[in-house]
Amino acid sequence: MVGKLLFGGRKSEDDTVVEMLASAIRRDISFGVLHPDQKLKLADLRQSYGGSNHSMRETLRILSSEGMVEAISQRGFRVTSATEDDLRDILLVRLEVEKLGLKRSLERGDVAWEGRVIAALHAVSRADTVVQDNPDDVTALEWDEACRDLSMALISASGSPRLMDMAAQFYGQSRRFRLALLREGRIDFATRASRRALLQTAVIAREEQSALEILEEEIGADLGT
Repeated sequence: MVGKLLFGGRKSEDDTVVEMLASAIRRDISFGVLHPDQKLKLADLRQSYGGSNHSMRETLRILSSEGMVEAISQRGFRVTSATEDDLRDILLVRLEVEKLGLKRSLERGDVAWEGRVIAALHAVSRADTVVQDNPDDVTALEWDEACRDLSMALISASGSPRLMDMAAQFYGQSRRFRLALLREGRIDFATRASRRALLQTAVIAREEQSALEILEEEIGADLGT
């Protein structure tokens, strides 16, 4: 019993259901199917996504901890707002967290870390090509996941799981804005590709200032300006 409490055991069926529900609702928030500030009624969610009252409440609790939904005092939950100020605030935190993670990774990273970054850069390049040729919902999500994997690879040698968790959380909060830019044709793929080539060079050379400046430009591009 002590071992299970300390280290956990197998996932229960309820845990699996909650993960599936969270993934589906997270996706629909990201694509705007569930609109900013939309109230999330338990009965409506269960009709659309399935699950029990308990599993749906747990799903909403998880999404609330991620910043995707927010609790309304004594009145349930709603999708978080998505204003320009929200985006700027999210990117402000993303930038500070990821710059710290990259700085630490540049100081501590080994050859294996460099390999992870290069592999992630290659994956993003391929995802760029695919999503431009066939910009449907599936390829859009795959593209965004490739971008996320690159962000996580860059800070993966930071030595701080909590920092990585925070970076992943705020990356997730910025996803719906980034997918909106993609749908609107406002992603400058050529500029991003050039910037990432410079980033690879800076990472391999351990040029901290250049790498951090390029990362700032890369995150700033999610403002769509």
